Amino acid sequence: MNNSILNTNIQDFISQNIGASVTKLALQKNPFPETDWILILNQIEAKTKAKDKLPTWFSTENIIYPGKISVEQTSSEKTAAYKASLISGKTLIDLTGGFGVDDYYFSKKFKVVAHCEINKELSAIVKYNFGQLDVKNCFCYADDSANILNESEPGFKWDWIYIDPSRRNDAKGKVFMLKDCLPNVPESLDFYFEKTDSILIKTAPLLDISAGLSELKFVKNIHIIAFENEVKELLFEIHNHFSGRITIKTANLLKDKTETFEFVLGELEYSSFDLPMKFLYEPNSAIMKSGGFDAVSVFFQISKLHKHSHLYTSDKLIDFPGRRFEIEKVISYSKNDMKAELLNQQANITTRNFPDTVETIRKKWKIKNGGNLYCFFTTDKNDNKIVLICRKIT
Repeated sequence: MNNSILNTNIQDFISQNIGASVTKLALQKNPFPETDWILILNQIEAKTKAKDKLPTWFSTENIIYPGKISVEQTSSEKTAAYKASLISGKTLIDLTGGFGVDDYYFSKKFKVVAHCEINKELSAIVKYNFGQLDVKNCFCYADDSANILNESEPGFKWDWIYIDPSRRNDAKGKVFMLKDCLPNVPESLDFYFEKTDSILIKTAPLLDISAGLSELKFVKNIHIIAFENEVKELLFEIHNHFSGRITIKTANLLKDKTETFEFVLGELEYSSFDLPMKFLYEPNSAIMKSGGFDAVSVFFQISKLHKHSHLYTSDKLIDFPGRRFEIEKVISYSKNDMKAELLNQQANITTRNFPDTVETIRKKWKIKNGGNLYCFFTTDKNDNKIVLICRKIT
């Protein structure tokens, strides 16, 4: 870890250039020749990325940042805080510590947190930063996590193991599987259960839920976390010897609220279907990832437009975990109706279970993007191609 970056003048320079073009700065002469210019530029770039994603780090003086990749790959503070709210206990060991954002929030819920990071430079940075952040119960180990687990006292069990496996470089282009990651969690599960009874595994959102379940055992809950309607993380919560039904829990973290919805995986539920009524509902991205479309219809007592459309309708307005619209008009997707209603207009377009892409529709009917009109191109329960012209309900 290069401590010269903590020079007061260098720290001031970094702060003054937040948001500046690092490419342009690289062409300038290094005003601090005693410190590597690339290192300073990396700090500017990483701290810029941290401004919105990691406000606690950004606002704390003399934080050292690793390469921008580590900042890009780490959890945001909002997702880390939500994740920490899901579990609790006295001891937790993080086998893939990274930049330590998750552990910062776990340290608020656990008496002792162990941060394992095989990259010694990154481990040193995290240890130093925890000091700046006044985290006193998180201990950093610059070693392979398997060694740390093996060195624990005989008979000792951690309350939780947390793992955020990373894809191996040679796995590019393959279907994403947990066995293609480091550490190889499916292969190591029996070893982990010698050291704990509870495991939380974070995976990238592109992992297919059924693929994850095919590789794991004793899964109790699957958490799908979205931030501002973009799925960020899948979490597999595993408890040794658990054999009950799996619950899928979704959360969409918004600025002023968190939308949550959960259902039991595999429980037979049947949607009701109807033609468009007064209001239209579009589930948030976490629910879309979950696949719990029948459960949504049953729980909220609203009808789907079509088995494959994943849009819902009702006559009475309800609270809903997603976007809500008032339907102003329903037209058929025909030349005459499109010419009369939408040719050369401005509208926000969404397609659900529809043969044409948004780009094709815009080009064909000369529809400009934006405005207050929302048009859903979809298929109704009678397999007719329709357009719902709506106003968004805030």
